[in-house]
Amino acid sequence: MADLRKPSWLRVKKQDRHKLTEVNNLIDSLHLNTVCKEANCPNRLECFGKKTATFMILGRICTRNCKFCNVSGGTVEDVDLKEPAKVAEAVAKLGLAHAVITSVTRDDLPDGGAFQFHNVIKAIKNVNPEIVVEVLIPDFQGNLEALHHVLDANPDILNHNVETVKRLYDDIRPEANYRQSLDVLKNSKKYAPKIYTKSGIMLGIGEMQEEVFELFNDLVDNNCDFLTIGQYLQPSKEHFPLQEYVHPDVFKLYKEKALSSGLKYVASDPLVRSSYNAKEFFESMK
Repeated sequence: MADLRKPSWLRVKKQDRHKLTEVNNLIDSLHLNTVCKEANCPNRLECFGKKTATFMILGRICTRNCKFCNVSGGTVEDVDLKEPAKVAEAVAKLGLAHAVITSVTRDDLPDGGAFQFHNVIKAIKNVNPEIVVEVLIPDFQGNLEALHHVLDANPDILNHNVETVKRLYDDIRPEANYRQSLDVLKNSKKYAPKIYTKSGIMLGIGEMQEEVFELFNDLVDNNCDFLTIGQYLQPSKEHFPLQEYVHPDVFKLYKEKALSSGLKYVASDPLVRSSYNAKEFFESMK
């Protein structure tokens, strides 16, 4: 773990534990996973209050070993074919207006789990077509058919995180590819022009400012609409070492630069995570 003292701007306000317990009990009763809970997200009460939650489908075991991520590796779980209906039920019971669906990476599955994304989107839309559905997908190893199958279910937003600048991919995403991640965004917009595209990056792992500016240009060139920018927090000493805590003023600078580069909406702050203000992203485009 980097020997850096956590600054005051990363302190999280106290949250209403009763509300968190209420939501978590419902999720547990349906045997579902949420990133909000798994990652102990600092924004989860705020998101719950705005009727937004992020569900993690396809189990809790990932087939990759990214150096920044705290999701567990190991023996993958069988796909729960009842999961789409259970997610839709949770969305209805929580009264969500905006549901974010993500997953672990499942390279063991022929289509990377695209069929499950498709079925979850359809199940939610069948409950209420007005619910905004955002999917945060893996790269499906570049499988266009898998990507198209997700898009055929007509999500409102297709999100794929590039995570960091090109130079650092071999260090923190050795099983991913920068160009392939950009292609997910480009090919999504090419196949389904009316579906918004979104990505996310983290700061504090050794990126240089000019590299971040170049990344903004790459996102715009590959038809990305929305972007989230947040601070990397090292989960354990076994993970990629934190290099710095980036000051909020720098996050503001990056937001201004990203918008001037052509991105349509940007959330940039140390505590921002992929699904933060997801509902506001979408509503800003109406």
